[in-house]
Amino acid sequence: MSTLIRSKLSGKGIYAITNGPRDDLFAAVEAALAGGARLLQYRDKTADAERRRSEADEISRICARYNVPFIVNDDVALARDTGGGVHLGREDVSIAEARAALGPDAIIGVSCYGSIERARQLQGEGADYLAFGAMYPSPTKPHAPVAPHDVLTQAKALGLPIVAIGGITVDNARVLIDAGADYLAVVSAIFAAPDIQTATRRFADLFEPGIIR
Repeated sequence: MSTLIRSKLSGKGIYAITNGPRDDLFAAVEAALAGGARLLQYRDKTADAERRRSEADEISRICARYNVPFIVNDDVALARDTGGGVHLGREDVSIAEARAALGPDAIIGVSCYGSIERARQLQGEGADYLAFGAMYPSPTKPHAPVAPHDVLTQAKALGLPIVAIGGITVDNARVLIDAGADYLAVVSAIFAAPDIQTATRRFADLFEPGIIR
């Protein structure tokens, strides 16, 4: 499994992140994957453990059908129970704790905000990707400080896949790719779109210049 996951992260593309509870969650996830998402994160900050477990389990299966890595936001136990990787923020457990729970093959991604120093430290601790942001004012995290774009360029020297997140739209994404982002993590511009598959495809096309659909 490790080879599959790592080879996925050697590419580039859209990292779709769900936007909390919704009645059409599974259809929305499937639409994002059909639109070309290369990574999928289940993000739900509610305390409804039973629903979250059920949803994560089903989304993990959907991702497997599309051969796309499944990541859980923050919750290492939920990631372990549903066969996913995990994304860790500043207040979450250490990479070492997550690795002990999830094993060597799991993807463990980390939020670096705007800090190269934090990125360097977490690279040394075994992170599989480094996420920076918010790159623009974000509706998902309206109080998050905006990170300078050149942090993406600096982070390339660390040799890990670089994820940009925060307020990203099709219209402002190209500069982030040019600055060094391997993945664009998108919440609202995908999952709040009236046509999720088309919205995802428009982002995916930014990584495939010259393709006419």
